[in-house]
Amino acid sequence: MKTIKIIGVPEHFNLPWHLAIEEGAFLERGINLEWMDIPEGTGKMCKMLENEETDLAIILTEGIIKSIHDGNPTKILQKYIGTSLQWGIHVSANSKFNKISELQNTKAAISRYGSGSHLMAYIHAQQQGWNTNELNFKVINNLNGAIDGLTNGTADYFMWEHFTTKPLVDSNIFKRLGDFPTPWPCFVIAGNKQFLDTNKSLVTHILEVINTYTSEFKFIPSIDRTLSNKYEQRLEDIQEWLSITSWSQEQLKIATVIKVQESLKTLNLIQDKLNPVDILY
Repeated sequence: MKTIKIIGVPEHFNLPWHLAIEEGAFLERGINLEWMDIPEGTGKMCKMLENEETDLAIILTEGIIKSIHDGNPTKILQKYIGTSLQWGIHVSANSKFNKISELQNTKAAISRYGSGSHLMAYIHAQQQGWNTNELNFKVINNLNGAIDGLTNGTADYFMWEHFTTKPLVDSNIFKRLGDFPTPWPCFVIAGNKQFLDTNKSLVTHILEVINTYTSEFKFIPSIDRTLSNKYEQRLEDIQEWLSITSWSQEQLKIATVIKVQESLKTLNLIQDKLNPVDILY
């Protein structure tokens, strides 16, 4: 029995992993897959991959590609979510801001540098026509830190996944000014290169199991109610999320890797473009 460590955010996207673990699907392949939730998100997960504190991660596409550029010895195994992430743009419920255009030259809360909330703030600002060299950030670590930061006024706005933050909007803690979809498939499965090089057959088994679960996930009876109960979300919100989300069982396209790199390079977040073979497994 081989123990393998895997990490991801504690969000509804990752329920297929938990179901596969709970049902013993990996154990049947001789794999003890140990899952750890990382509420701090992609920035922390990149560091954990780099430091070999985990073997695998379910991680944001743009975040891991930038981290690989920064020297992280990690590769992308495949797409996990094939659709965009809907980034909600939030301010405090009592904020003076009511339009996205009013956020120019204000301070964005980010979980940490290199995180999705950090990188998407740049991409969103570019789309808005703002000067990305003048963006200001406040590191808040996680969602609870964002609540404190926006409420206390140490940050002005925060970008995080629309449906994860929906309960905070509904309970009048956050006010959402709009959404910004990731311009590429949002989550990938990534692995530390040392682990990948020495466990190729196990990696194949893991992908076979999770791809079976994700391809059948939407057809599980009452999966919407299961998600609603487990993640404390309104049923109608989960149903809307399911309708716009699809899981993938394929490798990330080379054209997508090039597109992400071009976007990061335009924003001066990376210096040069890597050959996609240096990024993909």
